[in-house]
Amino acid sequence: MASIPIPTAKHTLPSLLNPHSHRTLLSPKLPNLPKSSFHSQFCGIKLSDSASVAFSSHTLKKSSIVAKVSKGSVPPSFTLKDQDGKNVSLSKFKGRPVVVYFYPADETPGCTKQACAFRDSYEKFKKAGAEVVGISGDDPSSHKAFAKKYRLPYTLLSDEGNKVRKEWGVPSDLFGTLPGRQTYVLDKNGVVQLIYNNQFQPEKHIDETLKFLKSA
Repeated sequence: MASIPIPTAKHTLPSLLNPHSHRTLLSPKLPNLPKSSFHSQFCGIKLSDSASVAFSSHTLKKSSIVAKVSKGSVPPSFTLKDQDGKNVSLSKFKGRPVVVYFYPADETPGCTKQACAFRDSYEKFKKAGAEVVGISGDDPSSHKAFAKKYRLPYTLLSDEGNKVRKEWGVPSDLFGTLPGRQTYVLDKNGVVQLIYNNQFQPEKHIDETLKFLKSA
């Protein structure tokens, strides 16, 4: 029987099994950036100067969440604690429009801009007959300090463990590592009439929701 020549491999077996090259192929890394760059760009991610982020196929799947709450639907109800530690239910706002905005975290650059923009336009929302409610995973004491520091006149709710965020299907950003920034406008019957998502232009949420409320 004739022998078949075996071509020489370009890489040796040890190099193919090298754990570093394996990680590089499966988990591409972002370039190292200063902490302040990540903090301001992504509005809530806090990484050390030498940190890098690795993404796996599992993380990629998590980032593409299909929204459970859609336009024309009634979202799951909830009862959460506000900045004063009092229980507030979604049903409390029935009978008038309510703007529910989910944001990543208190005191981050983008979230502070968004919160202050809602504050500066709060009278316009009241004139449109709407209430404003902000929700994040921060605890009530964090919300209280945040609201006091920036004189926020509206309700902030504490969704510790992100249970409501998950039930509403708020999509994450940056391959699932950053909680999403998504705003919902519910009409007086509690039905969703507008969903707006924009992580990196937080102040646009105010423009879009006011535009919608004025045209409704």
